[in-house]
Amino acid sequence: MTIAFNKGRYGVRMATSAADLAACQALRHRCFFGAEGRDADSFDDACSHVMIAGDAGLVGTFRVMILGSGADLGRTYAAQSYDLSRLSGFAAPMLEMGRFCIDPLAESADILRLAWGALAQLVDDHSVALMFGCSSFEGVDPAPYRGAFSLMATRFQAPARFAPAVASDEVYPLVTADTKGALAQLPPLLRTYLSMGGWVSDHAVVDRHMQTLHVFTGLEIARIPPARARALRALVG
Repeated sequence: MTIAFNKGRYGVRMATSAADLAACQALRHRCFFGAEGRDADSFDDACSHVMIAGDAGLVGTFRVMILGSGADLGRTYAAQSYDLSRLSGFAAPMLEMGRFCIDPLAESADILRLAWGALAQLVDDHSVALMFGCSSFEGVDPAPYRGAFSLMATRFQAPARFAPAVASDEVYPLVTADTKGALAQLPPLLRTYLSMGGWVSDHAVVDRHMQTLHVFTGLEIARIPPARARALRALVG
């Protein structure tokens, strides 16, 4: 698996060494926990890691796992929190993205676009038909996200044939309520997923270790608007 391209002042490539992985884990720890350290887990060794860097060093990273089909879902990070049995019959290749983070001091919009450009290349290289992951909201109190949760409940629910079921002990159902301020409450990565035709689970999972709430997020590649897909591919030439 290879990626290597530059756009403006940033370059994108895959981690190729233990030192690269350590740098990704260090950035993740700073972003997720606000302190120096290394955010590492047992899934890191099974994943490939994308690095986005500029003159000041690493500013963004995420990891991906390519699956041959839904039969492989049991080894993914998302499967630890959701019952994905309805997706197990998915016959085409899939891609799980996780641990996405951007240095809070960097210009996140440019880095987010480059991340999606890298994902577009991975999707093409591996004939991926479905991308998925866990989209996180900061904190474990759902009250600040009432509008976003309502919007997702009313407009962005997973197709019944794919819908994740509850597998975690602590969840919040997404319920219809006032959608005031919903778009501003959505994390940028999730907002992009949804703008391209993505969908979410009908509940959020509480992650006490990461101190987040997250929803399972899926995106069928065939549903991405053609103009949007062309724009993403253009980022990598």
